[in-house]
This record gives sequence, C-alpha cells and structure tokens, in this order.
Amino acid sequence: MLALLPTVGLVLALLAALIPSWFSTSPKAGDARPAEASGAGKAGRAAEAAAADPAASPGPAARAPAQAPPDGPYLYKGFGLDTCEAPAVSSLRAWNGTKYRAIGVYFAGRGRACPKQHNLSPQWFQGAKWAGWRVLPIYLGSQAPCVKNKHKRKYAIGADPYGQGVTEARVAVNRARAYGIMPRSPIYLDIEAYSLSNRACADRTLRFIRSWNREVSRSGYLTGFYSSANAGVRHMAQARAQGITDLPEIMWFARWKTPPSAYGERWLPAASWHPNRRIHQYVGHVVETHGGRALRIDRNWVDAPVAVIQ
Repeated sequence: MLALLPTVGLVLALLAALIPSWFSTSPKAGDARPAEASGAGKAGRAAEAAAADPAASPGPAARAPAQAPPDGPYLYKGFGLDTCEAPAVSSLRAWNGTKYRAIGVYFAGRGRACPKQHNLSPQWFQGAKWAGWRVLPIYLGSQAPCVKNKHKRKYAIGADPYGQGVTEARVAVNRARAYGIMPRSPIYLDIEAYSLSNRACADRTLRFIRSWNREVSRSGYLTGFYSSANAGVRHMAQARAQGITDLPEIMWFARWKTPPSAYGERWLPAASWHPNRRIHQYVGHVVETHGGRALRIDRNWVDAPVAVIQ
C-alpha cells in the first residue's frame, strides 16, 4: 500500500487540474450576446469611430447567433447593409468574411421597389440566422403625399391616415409572423424623404406614422423608422421635442458621404434614441463583390435591435 501512494498522488493531482476545465462556465469566444449599452460621451464616440474604421480588418467567420434574451430585444453593434432584393443565403455565406454582419430586408409593403422578393421565405430567415447574420426587417408601404421621389407618389397616404396606419401595421405584423420574425423584434417603417414645409402633408404623414407605431407596439414588436436625416428623421425629432407620443423607438437615418457614426447626426439630440437605438446609412447604391458574389448595397453602421428569428 505504501508503495502505491506516489502513484495515487499523481492521479489525484491530474484530476484536480482537469476538473476546473470540465465545469467552467466562462463563455466561448464565439458566443453572440446582447450588446451592452454604451455612453454617448466623447470617449464613447471615439471608441465607436475606431470600431467603424472602413480600413479595419474583416470580421470573424460567421457563427450561429445565441438564443435571444427572455425579455427585451436582441441587439447588434457593427456594420450592416441593405439591398433592394434580399440575396440568396448562399450569397450571405459568400460574404461571411466581410465586416458586414447585419442585413436590412424589405419584407413587406406596397411601396417596395423590389416587391416580389424571390428569395424570401421562413427558410430564408432561418438560413440567414444560422449563417451568422442579423436581420433588420423593413416595411415600405404608403408614403407622404409630398414625397420627393415621384415614383412613390402613387402610394400616397390617403384621407384617413389613422385607419390606414392601423391597417398597414397589421399587414406588417402578420407578414413578420409568417416569416418567423418573433415579438421583441423591430419592424422598421420606411418613409422616404418628404417636404416638411408642406404642413398639411407633414401632419398627415405624422398621423399615419403614430397610428402605425401604436398598432405595431400593441402586437409586441418594436417600432423602427427609416428616413432621410433632413426630412422624416428631423420631423420625428421635432415632434419628440414637442412632447408628441407614439413616435418610433429606433431611428435609422440616411445621411450619405459622411463617416459612419450612430451619434453624430445634427438633427438628433444626444440624449434621444439612445443607447442602442440608432442606425446610420452613410453610403448608398454601391456594388461590392465578395466570395465571387456581387451585390448592390447601401452601407450602414448599426447600434440597434435586430430580429428575433423563430
């Protein structure tokens, strides 16, 4: 027995070294997690600018995102893109070595420039999820009667903006559910640039937006809003300053040919839609090729909720 003691001691020492690694609860390096809230101060903006450097190295290989938290939205901070027509999942995989990890998808609405969306299905959303992409669902329906894009005027908001907002919100929610986009997900309402000097038109548009927001929120989804920084986004900031309710919870603003930054927009006060509630579309209509797949995209810097995919 005494002769065996050194051997037994050696075995016990080896077990002691291995046990901590078997029972460790530390996260794996590739785990996807909800983004943490960050300040909007000078240091926070400097850190964001460093992370948004277009010359930075491409992101890591894609991994399946983790389960969304039990309450609250799932958040993403980093580069994203949006396209007129959703690309095939195989194209998303071909782009997995790029800095882009989120994609805006026009999933519903009569005003879409690419209404057919040949690739979209519940399986597409599942495929995008497991390819490691976060999804920004965009609804492009009725538009302001004074919309600046003349091709969008045939989709003008009518004489009953409240009723129209409710109806279109239900369309957006039902289509989201059909695709497996779960409650706690954002739905981004796309309202193209319109004239703020036309008060009757701006007021009608605001009534539609507020009605749409109320109905979407009632169904358990977050209300996002996309528009030009000088038009719809400025209008929402003015309405917020006036104490108007039922405004968007997330602001996606288009201001091209400027450095990517969620918190540098002059029409958005620093304390508004913050933290983790902004997206900056900083370049539009560019063609990029990665992995042998070319896509025409808009470039975005995202610090905002993304879809929870079933």
